[in-house]
Amino acid sequence: MPRSSSPVSPAAGFAYSRAQFQQHVEDALAMARQLGASDAAVEVSEGVGLSVSVRKGESENVERNRDKSMSITVYMGQRRGNASTSDFSRAALEQTVRAAHDIARFTAEDSAAGLPEADDIATAAQAERDLDLFHPWAIDAAGALEIALRCEAAALGVDKRITNSEGAGVSAQQSHFFAGNSRGFRGGYASSRHSLSVAPIASSPGRRGDDMQRDAWYTSMRAPSELAAPEAVGRYAAERALSRLKSRKIKTCEVPVLFESSLASGLLGAYVQATSGGALYRKSTFLHDSLGQRVLPAHIDIAEDPHAPRGKGSAPFDDEGVLTRQREVVSAGVVQGYFLSTYSARKLGLRTTGHAGGSQNLALTSRLTAAGDDLNAMLKKLGRGLFVIELMGQGVNYVTGDYSRGAAGFWVENGRLQYPVHEITIAGNLRDMFQGIQAIGADAYTMGSKTIGSVLIDKMKIAGL
Repeated sequence: MPRSSSPVSPAAGFAYSRAQFQQHVEDALAMARQLGASDAAVEVSEGVGLSVSVRKGESENVERNRDKSMSITVYMGQRRGNASTSDFSRAALEQTVRAAHDIARFTAEDSAAGLPEADDIATAAQAERDLDLFHPWAIDAAGALEIALRCEAAALGVDKRITNSEGAGVSAQQSHFFAGNSRGFRGGYASSRHSLSVAPIASSPGRRGDDMQRDAWYTSMRAPSELAAPEAVGRYAAERALSRLKSRKIKTCEVPVLFESSLASGLLGAYVQATSGGALYRKSTFLHDSLGQRVLPAHIDIAEDPHAPRGKGSAPFDDEGVLTRQREVVSAGVVQGYFLSTYSARKLGLRTTGHAGGSQNLALTSRLTAAGDDLNAMLKKLGRGLFVIELMGQGVNYVTGDYSRGAAGFWVENGRLQYPVHEITIAGNLRDMFQGIQAIGADAYTMGSKTIGSVLIDKMKIAGL
């Protein structure tokens, strides 16, 4: 769950206060102690939101969500039990603590089980660090529908060849939580995330029937004031769809491939997956034992900043209450650290890196990138090859590193876009792809908690005709 240390505002529409959550945490910890637990951890959370969608100028869906949950983990030595409930009554709380305790009593011992060490846990002051992540959006259904309609209308109005739409949607979400454990950790905060999206369809008549192409675009921010204008989102989505008309198939070949910046975050995500604790201790990753090894070119760095204001991956502590820290994940292509929770760190004989819950605001950069390396410059560096703007399927094997995905994009000759292509598959091995990164564009784009420019890889196999 995204989290922020900002105070809870009545505008968020929450039914519970931070004080109420904190009391639930204290009560549950006390109950666990009374049952003889050696340790315990509790988290209480609440989320509220509004989602609307429109299609072809008419409202299609209006949904309000409100959910709450309490998760209780009990340890009996190195035996662990967990139970959860959405009922915050005293009786339900007692039943849930007892259920977690009973599970712990009868589960097998695990030498890696247990709460984080005291030295790793965030102090009260550290846990309260304000990262400016909470910006509730006081918008009603009528207002949200109006924004979605404007966005779709802008897309449909770009060109007469935009003939249909899969719709536009607006989402306003906010949540808050409080957590604590028997080793003194206490912390909690609120967060928000809002978005606007649209998916237009372009078509043009042809000898073999209508050529139809779909594309989409979206904007997502912590603060509603930072969302892109609905008209800008709609127009850009339509332009993307139009650019894909008259797509062709190409012959099978092996050429350089340029990944659009909005897709390149998937490559960074693959790196995180391959160097995360669960995959490492199970030895189910092609980057096993990569600490201190060069797995990327010497011009590549990966930095992590969990304390970036309004960052989508920002958090003063992880899901276990472990303090998060800025760090160099990769320096000059050499792995400096993994992504470890307390459990996975113990399995590996290492120390937690504060990543129970995932990575936090990663940025992959190249020491060779110049300020003028925009998309046009990157296409010139590509020369002849494939510019990819869409990927399909989940064809990644993290054990071997084999990579195979359906793709669409543009064929490039002499650094210029020639024509759109579709119904192809790009394939390679992630180890070779990482080593084959030739350049990173200055056109950095943030997708979720990962920031990266367009990525040029020296060669990949293209399966076509």
